[in-house]
Amino acid sequence: MTFNYEHVLQAYDRINKHLKKTPLEESFYLGDLNRRYFFKLESFQRAKSFKIRGALNKMMTLSEEEKKRGVAAISSGNHGSAVSYAASILGIHTVKVIVPETTAQSKIDKMNYFGAEVMKLGKDFDEAHTLGMKYIHEHHLTYIDPYYDDPEIYGGQGTIGIEILEQNQDIDTIVVPVGGGGLITGIAVAAKSIKPSIRIVGVQTEACPAMIKSYEDHTLYEQYPSEESLCDALLGGVGKLSYEMAKDYVDDFIAVSEHSIGRAVSFLAKEEKYIIEAGSATVVAAIMEQGERIGGRNVALVLSGGNIDGDVLLNILSKY
Repeated sequence: MTFNYEHVLQAYDRINKHLKKTPLEESFYLGDLNRRYFFKLESFQRAKSFKIRGALNKMMTLSEEEKKRGVAAISSGNHGSAVSYAASILGIHTVKVIVPETTAQSKIDKMNYFGAEVMKLGKDFDEAHTLGMKYIHEHHLTYIDPYYDDPEIYGGQGTIGIEILEQNQDIDTIVVPVGGGGLITGIAVAAKSIKPSIRIVGVQTEACPAMIKSYEDHTLYEQYPSEESLCDALLGGVGKLSYEMAKDYVDDFIAVSEHSIGRAVSFLAKEEKYIIEAGSATVVAAIMEQGERIGGRNVALVLSGGNIDGDVLLNILSKY
């Protein structure tokens, strides 16, 4: 598979009429006279996550026959909601989302709300993926890949990079959460095509630094063992296409502690008044821990989603 800026431009043209441009808002509490921080609020998407961009872009390229047969996703939350929402926009009636048995009911409820049939298969994500792919092939559904190697998914996610630089051309650094890698690779390719001098920084939780370890060990970790983490959306392995490309576009990768992530979630809620999931709050945790390493004068922080379980949020707010 190949992926380039043209995929992002095509995606932007496709999805622009269906999705609103999310705000780029300056932080009230971060920054000083020498450095300003801006939140790219993907949590304001209808499904509360950036993933609608890639899912919608991919599904708009399907043939009428593929749409009629139906689509499927394997997800622990945000991607499943995005595929469900995209299907509702495009009038695709058959939507199956395979989730691990441990998936929070609040996330299942959101997928159901947009019209998906949710199927619990497997005790964890890896097992759900194995069983889910078998089901998808047997029922001739079109699989909507969350991050592995589909350039249409990466292109959709990359439209965030275009928007950031349209909204503020002075942005010189973009900080992005990293799970499977589709988001940061899409943004990095887009942003550096528009502004080659821009700095791109990826952030992972120390509980699952799959991308960082993949590059350190010169091995693609498609699956990666994780410790207990607040960041369910960032757990697991890395996408093949991202592994192949991100090293050429991303300037630095940083791992942050679970403690700092909890502090960041609480800070965003209590001070900035944004409800943000822990995986997205990693970018604020990175500023708290390693602001000088990240650098920049006008820094965009991608808050990629707001689908945090209510009980998890209350627990974090009581601790930090």
